[in-house]
Amino acid sequence: MNDEPCPVARSVDLIGDRWSLLIVRDAFDGMRRFGDFQGSLGVARNILSDRLRKLVEAGILETQDASDGTAYQEYVLTVRGESLFPIVVALRQWGEQHLFKRGERHSVLLDKRTGKPVPRMAPQAKDGSMLLPAATEVRKVT
Repeated sequence: MNDEPCPVARSVDLIGDRWSLLIVRDAFDGMRRFGDFQGSLGVARNILSDRLRKLVEAGILETQDASDGTAYQEYVLTVRGESLFPIVVALRQWGEQHLFKRGERHSVLLDKRTGKPVPRMAPQAKDGSMLLPAATEVRKVT
């Protein structure tokens, strides 16, 4: 971990590269095995091994024996890793809004209970109103 005083910078240092975020995305989608991650991402084995190792060291993923009783290891999200869910959803929703042409094919995140798309995320003030960037400030704490 670096000594950067900015939480955004520290977060990006840890999970901000393409492969790490896509591994976390795939873990949320239920992937657990090295081969499944590699097949989904098309990433070189050495890069995948490195990112998985870093995510385990950071406490975002942990390894466990395969659930089917084979000799394989599986990668599962920890509580710390699961807390990245809003980040992945926010990136997904931003991409859906800004990076696809109208009618262009893409995936959608659905609420399993209702079958409906997950509502758009937005920061909220304490009273529940939408919090816009101009209504916030960064203050250094010690």
